[in-house]
Amino acid sequence: MATLILLRHGQSVWNAANKFTGWTDVDLSEVGVAEAAQAGEDLADIQIDVVHTSDLIRAQRTAEIVMSNNRVSTNVPTHCDFRLNERHYGALQGLDKDETRAKYGAEQVHIWRRSYDVPPPEGESLEMCAERTLPYLREAILPDLEAGKNVLVAAHGNSLRSIVMEIEGLTKDEVLNLEIPTGVPRTYAYGNGTFTRD
Repeated sequence: MATLILLRHGQSVWNAANKFTGWTDVDLSEVGVAEAAQAGEDLADIQIDVVHTSDLIRAQRTAEIVMSNNRVSTNVPTHCDFRLNERHYGALQGLDKDETRAKYGAEQVHIWRRSYDVPPPEGESLEMCAERTLPYLREAILPDLEAGKNVLVAAHGNSLRSIVMEIEGLTKDEVLNLEIPTGVPRTYAYGNGTFTRD
């Protein structure tokens, strides 16, 4: 049996400022650093054989902090790929979420944020995000698990939602209610092609 650990990055400075972040490359906040350190402590005694992160610094730093707290893993390779990036929020990136609700209406913003197939202006829907994350899951992450390696994936709320949707078999409606908090590991056992949530 192999282990898959999905970890949303710690709080970013734009999470703290209530801004849409998307592909904007912002760092962790002090709270986010503490969340990553706590995740590292929670995972400190679990052997991790390979790390996959997005191209964005908030996910990479989260992985680095987690691995710096690990007491049993050494010389662990890290693979960074844009396909694990957060969904692109297009014209909303950098905007304050409350101001955006005031401008477009709370219902419209909720649709952009939580619907499966409605993208924000100039951005990606969750469906579009999945079109790049799921090939990466199949081409890079699954082969590591099949080889018996324990895998840490440090990524983002929506890229991880698309992966969870796939491995848990969630419907388009069920995934809308899936919340993935910052800095909290989500762990699965993998064997014989099947994922089981720990």
